[in-house]
Amino acid sequence: MSQLFHIHPENPQPRLVSQAVDYLNKGGVIVYPTDSGYALGCRLEEKNALERICRIRQLDGNHNFTLMCRDLSEISNYSQVDNSAFRLLKNNTPGSYTFILKATKVVPRRLMNDKRKTIGLRVPSNPIALALLEALNEPMMSTSLILPGNDFTESDPEEIQHSIGKLVDLIIDGGTLGQQPTTVVDLTSDAPLIAREGSGDIRPFL
Repeated sequence: MSQLFHIHPENPQPRLVSQAVDYLNKGGVIVYPTDSGYALGCRLEEKNALERICRIRQLDGNHNFTLMCRDLSEISNYSQVDNSAFRLLKNNTPGSYTFILKATKVVPRRLMNDKRKTIGLRVPSNPIALALLEALNEPMMSTSLILPGNDFTESDPEEIQHSIGKLVDLIIDGGTLGQQPTTVVDLTSDAPLIAREGSGDIRPFL
């Protein structure tokens, strides 16, 4: 059974955050809170951890994995961002959005959409997620914790432990969250395209 850490949703305890990052650095898969439900996360280079996440979510090569980033400078390292896309990113991060962009060569091929060579990127506003990224000191590979057959993100840590507690290494309990996933905005064309309407307001992209 996975470890369960109770981390304060507004003032994350540094000691527990550091221990959570230890799980990531050892190749583990964690469940952690974001501003749009719970998510699965691992380090970018951990191929085995990514495969475990794919099995939990039953994902294929067409899925856009997300890189959780601390800020815009990290996004620019991993994706191709033109001036208009940068303005939209600057005005709408951090927040409940995932942005689809063309990946740079820094991104491992296994994280890209097979056909389009794109990657999802986001800057969360959840204090626990940001504390994890700061302590990890690099983006984290992530995907919303949407279990097969569901349309919503998991929101209750106790239910998560009951359903997938044997499949992950650590569950971070940051309280009960909303169930709506992020709004996904595709910025690979001339005009923004709303690929999925979720918890983020779509009006800035219309």
